Amino acid sequence: METTIFRNVCPRNCYGTCSMLTHVKGGKIIKVTGDPAHGYTLGKLCPKGYSYTQYVYHTQRLKYPMMQYPRMSGNWQRISWEKAYELIANKILNLNLTYNSNLAIGYNKFFGNMGLLHYAVEAMFNSFGAHTKVIGNSCLTTGFEALRFNRNHIKSQPPEKMADAKLIVIWGANPAVTNIQQLKFIFEAKANGAKLVVIDPIFTQTAMKADIFIQVHPGTDTLLALGIIKTLIESEQYDLDFIQNNVIGWKSFKSYIIDYLSMEDVIRKTGVPKQAITELAQLYATHKPAATWIGFGLQRYSQGAQAVRAIDSLVAISGNYSRAYHGMYYVHNGLEQFPLNLLTHQGPQSSLESRTINMNTFATDAKSLSNPPLKMLWIAARNPLSQDQNIQDWMRLVEQLDLVVTVDLFMTKTAEVSDIVLPTTTHFEEYDLNVSYWHHWLAVNQQAIEPYYEAKSDLQIARELTKKLNTLSPGFSNFPFEREAMDWIELELSDEIKQSYRFSNIEELFDKPRKLTYKTPDNQKHMLFSIKAKEEQFPAMPIFRESKQSELYPFRLLTPQALLQLHSQFEDITWFSNFTDECIEINEDIAKEKGISNGNKIVMYNDVGSITSIAKLNKHLPKNVIVMKQAGRKTVNTLISLHIPSHHNLKMSTPFYDIFIDIKKGGI
Repeated sequence: METTIFRNVCPRNCYGTCSMLTHVKGGKIIKVTGDPAHGYTLGKLCPKGYSYTQYVYHTQRLKYPMMQYPRMSGNWQRISWEKAYELIANKILNLNLTYNSNLAIGYNKFFGNMGLLHYAVEAMFNSFGAHTKVIGNSCLTTGFEALRFNRNHIKSQPPEKMADAKLIVIWGANPAVTNIQQLKFIFEAKANGAKLVVIDPIFTQTAMKADIFIQVHPGTDTLLALGIIKTLIESEQYDLDFIQNNVIGWKSFKSYIIDYLSMEDVIRKTGVPKQAITELAQLYATHKPAATWIGFGLQRYSQGAQAVRAIDSLVAISGNYSRAYHGMYYVHNGLEQFPLNLLTHQGPQSSLESRTINMNTFATDAKSLSNPPLKMLWIAARNPLSQDQNIQDWMRLVEQLDLVVTVDLFMTKTAEVSDIVLPTTTHFEEYDLNVSYWHHWLAVNQQAIEPYYEAKSDLQIARELTKKLNTLSPGFSNFPFEREAMDWIELELSDEIKQSYRFSNIEELFDKPRKLTYKTPDNQKHMLFSIKAKEEQFPAMPIFRESKQSELYPFRLLTPQALLQLHSQFEDITWFSNFTDECIEINEDIAKEKGISNGNKIVMYNDVGSITSIAKLNKHLPKNVIVMKQAGRKTVNTLISLHIPSHHNLKMSTPFYDIFIDIKKGGI
């Protein structure tokens, strides 16, 4: 029997967005390999990518629409798609009749699948008119906003160019776990003589490969960056030519650094010796071009925006924006050129406007809505009962809803509290289009196999449900349900996209992925003193504010990503079952003080929750830091306090690393 190869793209919320070749025989996937035609991933995948053959055919994968009654009883029964659509459509129409609008229905969706056609969920709800919807980003908004204050754009150079750098500073990222594709370019630079510096509170797998590792106290990255800037100023090793031609606010910023920043405070609060600060400043001054990678870790504090601004300012002052293909790496907004026709689909004209709820406080805010209250919630590409903070508020919200619908591949914690669960497709079972938030490549995702049992894509569900609604109530939705996946893909491939990615038609995308023609942003002015920030009630210049340490809970909990899982995805892959990361890492000396040994059951807790797991002693961990990776079914974010600091603007990301806890032997 002949083997056919299809092009697919991993759509997970990950730097890689890896292009893959799917080998299909007899209608079944027999192997998944990397795509050598992709200029960034170069034919390699991470372990999760190679595990997709098990993921697709996993015995726990949802096969049919399911209904639970009563809610949270575990009493599930299989229903037909027609029955599911009938129940959902009738509830939507009844709520519309009751409240004379669609504001009582809403959705909560994020990036469980980042393919462009998964914006069908947003398009479907837009087609109803005014409704209740989620906004914001729990992960990246902090950095986006910070860079908008500094320089009006967030463009990053193609990450392949990091191989040409003479200095690479990885600040708050751990690519050995979260972006293994980037390592080959880092190692290429090192082989050519580049220095690698890693700055992190944790001695990570990436730090083990560094020439210099700087262990900074959590949440003090702003202060460290400003300390390096002060060292450059005092030694007059800043790039005056670049500053005079490209920087706004230099005089005020320089005075602020010289007059108000104490190096003694920098050293004491960051825990970084003066020698290390001086050495890194010297490297920035002498090893050019330098590539500085701002990771997501350092923005997961309430102070995160200031840290991103300070590091970005360091890159500018040291002159590393004046050299092509280097500077600062944070994210690449691959979506910004696309029409995003599904996301921007316009619903019927109405005097009402949709209600928006910030993702970071969704459950807390949603349960308090009135006139009308939120009564139906659609959840897709998310698992908030596992990944969000304020789980208690989520449970209260669920209790007051008339209908909860979850679309997923597995019976997640969120699916378990739903009334109706709809099985969705993997990327192997649907067409899609994918770009990355890191590299600059575009790839089409082909349908390689038929949908698993009765699974349907988000787009297909939107098409069929809106058609059902219009059958019951003609004209209720203006969603163009006659359009199929390839129609939507063709609409995204505008003339501008084809020109930017240098191809003429979709057949060329089926042949191989395409790379964006990178253009250096015009008018690269860097604002050390930001009027925009001041107008939005942020500091005009990046300043340091210390996190308030709890007297009751002396340890800060850090929750980095795991290698073999992605948040709550891949948690059921048996290939990885012997490599669990569901342990609590503690400093050896602290463990000794508390009578804890390797393998002991311990509990970490604070005033909002507790988690019990197995202790793992780590001699490199700071004494006041506890680490538990985002892995398995432990809902570690439940330990985030309900309180968000007043200086943490709601447009920012969730302060995942501002969690303070205590630990003890045993369990609760």
